[in-house]
Amino acid sequence: CVAGRERIWSMNPILEQICRIGIIPVIAIDDAKKAVPLARSLVEGGLPAAEVTFRTCAAEEAMRAIAAEVPEMLLGAGTVLNHEQVDRALAAGAKFIVSPGFNPDTVRYGLSKGALMIPGTATPGEMEQAMALGLEVVKFFPAEQNGGVAKLKALAGPYKTLKWMPTGGVNAKNLADYLAFDQIVACGGTWMVKKDLIQQENWAEITRLSREAVRTMLGFSLDHVGVNCGSEAEADRLARTLCDMFGFAYQMGNSSVQALHAVECTKTPGRGTHGHIAIATSNVDRAVYHLGLCGIRCLPETRKTDAKGNTKAIYIDGEFGGFAIHLVRR
Repeated sequence: CVAGRERIWSMNPILEQICRIGIIPVIAIDDAKKAVPLARSLVEGGLPAAEVTFRTCAAEEAMRAIAAEVPEMLLGAGTVLNHEQVDRALAAGAKFIVSPGFNPDTVRYGLSKGALMIPGTATPGEMEQAMALGLEVVKFFPAEQNGGVAKLKALAGPYKTLKWMPTGGVNAKNLADYLAFDQIVACGGTWMVKKDLIQQENWAEITRLSREAVRTMLGFSLDHVGVNCGSEAEADRLARTLCDMFGFAYQMGNSSVQALHAVECTKTPGRGTHGHIAIATSNVDRAVYHLGLCGIRCLPETRKTDAKGNTKAIYIDGEFGGFAIHLVRR
């Protein structure tokens, strides 16, 4: 299923971008004049994406304004129910189209227009119909009311190639649980763009909530510290000392000796004057993308992958207090 996922993303950069961003704010906006400052507040908060729903009369005008003035925003249209709305959404600048339910006729029409269609599904029957139309990513809506991530994990057995974008009941408390499941490409949510915040034009709070959502999604934490040693004997002595002092578990490896799960003693000096600091995250590729938005560069030549091609580790460019930093998958 991972190979299939990578194949889809390589063909569809919009879908790849959705996955890298990880959270798609779902917006119902009544005043199109507020669309641009709203979009800019999301971008500033690290979420350069939005699904603007056709639940309001201002939706089309809002999409046109965002597409024209905030081009860095990945713009989608939501609550798309018919052919006319597909046409209006695409003409307004939408890059992907989302619907609350599965209407095969609307999906076929959108596909005929070259649109990335993400229809809503809730049952295995709807999901199979979507797959029969060639779709491998669908919305799961309303997610929490339909069994949440537990249901998707149960469905993953027969539908190993299907990917989901859950929306409905997803919030800061359960976001990490959803995104920890590999077959979920992103989550849609409204908690950072609540109606009262938009009405009050509280852009600073929307930015704060967006940043908080990104931090929750990435879940950075210290994994271990690596210490550069000059030889295997030196690494062994240091690891055994730390294990004796603190009750860590000793483990000899090919290139290092570890005092699990705190310190890695390298047999030969590696990156960093003194060693390295390993920071764990739920998704390394997503972390690389979001760090890049902040101007932090990772070194592609240091990327390590697992047997399925997923990134499991990568170094950040530079030294920090004499230490290199690398990201590792939790």
